[in-house]
Amino acid sequence: MPVRLYLNNVGKSFTMHLQGGSTIPVVTNVDFSVKASECVVLGGASGAGKSSILKMIYGNYRCDQGQILITCGDEIVNMADAQPRRVLALRQNTIGYVSQFLRVIPRVSAVEVVAEPLIAQGADAELALSKARDLLTRLNVPERLWTLPPATFSGGEQQRVNIARGFIADYPILLLDEPTASLDAANRSVVVELVDEKKAKGVAMLGILHDQDVRDRIADHIIDVTGFKAAA
Repeated sequence: MPVRLYLNNVGKSFTMHLQGGSTIPVVTNVDFSVKASECVVLGGASGAGKSSILKMIYGNYRCDQGQILITCGDEIVNMADAQPRRVLALRQNTIGYVSQFLRVIPRVSAVEVVAEPLIAQGADAELALSKARDLLTRLNVPERLWTLPPATFSGGEQQRVNIARGFIADYPILLLDEPTASLDAANRSVVVELVDEKKAKGVAMLGILHDQDVRDRIADHIIDVTGFKAAA
């Protein structure tokens, strides 16, 4: 299978400008790849740098060194030095992100929130809304909530909307940041099914999962981030 994502010698530290410019090292010499139809999970204790790695790949953080190479059609793009407009374009069509927190425009209904990424990729609005309703049904979000804004939902309901939004679009690469953290066993099983379906379509996935059962069911490889921990 082709490599969709490759991190080469990536490093990151934070400079504390309000504390005399002191530097806090996070990770160094991060080197791994993720292939199509593969789900790789980042392991290691809290604070080892797992979330920082995901945020560098998505472009929320800039890395201090190395390359983050993303396959975009016939082109390879280095996210480490991509311009902001290119990063936004990659987020729309190439690399999706399912975070732990739902951040959406207020007063927009749940079904529209879920459908939006697919519509942004050029899909017919009615088709996208139909697919959104199917995903919300699979994730056991009650139909009475579909027309309401997700800001009014419980934490678990918001997370299920977030998962549906992340899985609806056709991204070649999908990042998963604790997608099952607030879910019961039945909905965790739905997420496992969704991951398997994405694998079958050739999607490359990289995730953080502290849920041992889900991790065992979806992970093709586990990378111990502790080995990339930068010395203080």
